[in-house]
Amino acid sequence: MKQKNTLRLFCIPYAGGSVSIYRNWPNCLPKAIEVCPIELPGRGNRSKENLFNNLLSLVKTLAKDILHSLDKPFAFFGHSMGALISFELARFLRRKNNLSPIHIFVSGRCAPQIPRSKPPINQLPEAEFVEELCRLNGMPGSVLQNSELMELMLPVIRADFAICETYSYSVEEPLECSISAFGGLQDNEVNREEIVAWSQQTRKGFTYRMFPGDHFFLKSNEELLLRAIAQDITPHLNNIIKNNSNNYSV
Repeated sequence: MKQKNTLRLFCIPYAGGSVSIYRNWPNCLPKAIEVCPIELPGRGNRSKENLFNNLLSLVKTLAKDILHSLDKPFAFFGHSMGALISFELARFLRRKNNLSPIHIFVSGRCAPQIPRSKPPINQLPEAEFVEELCRLNGMPGSVLQNSELMELMLPVIRADFAICETYSYSVEEPLECSISAFGGLQDNEVNREEIVAWSQQTRKGFTYRMFPGDHFFLKSNEELLLRAIAQDITPHLNNIIKNNSNNYSV
């Protein structure tokens, strides 16, 4: 008998990324988890939609997009920009719909209350902007050297960087869900202390791990990352299954 999904894991990509980065995840996580990658407007099958350069506007749209799928327990995973979106999406759903994920995985992103220390780059001339992208090691050389592909990608990446660089944190009560925070040991963008600072954003359990790799350790150490996600989500799955069994017996 095919095992029924008991939890939806919504996965949000990093700046310039698409849902393709999560293509292996359904085969690597427990079958009880339904992996639900969220394609952001302006890319992939949503390429004809307008890009967003403001986080709150994007979050409102995403909340509307997934609201019908929140009929069972759910969690969020986001890397870099995706972590910030996941966090603010959870807060928006709490404010507007009285809904909460059971867990949030935030990866490769400093805690939101930490002020940005680096100057914005989203408005840099193309050559300087591409140089910064190379420094982050986020795009394959084959893409950077393909002028036609870069012409398509640069507006998307600029808009995503604008989302992060214009973000303004507002104080709210900590979330009522547990948080796992992940970082890269060789990440020059986010250090251990900035990962640990996510602990201030939850009233429930918090854990963090640092993985070998730079800012894109989710690619270079995908297996280790997925193992950590499975470990942290399993207690929630067990509770859901137990509660469902108790309800059925009644």
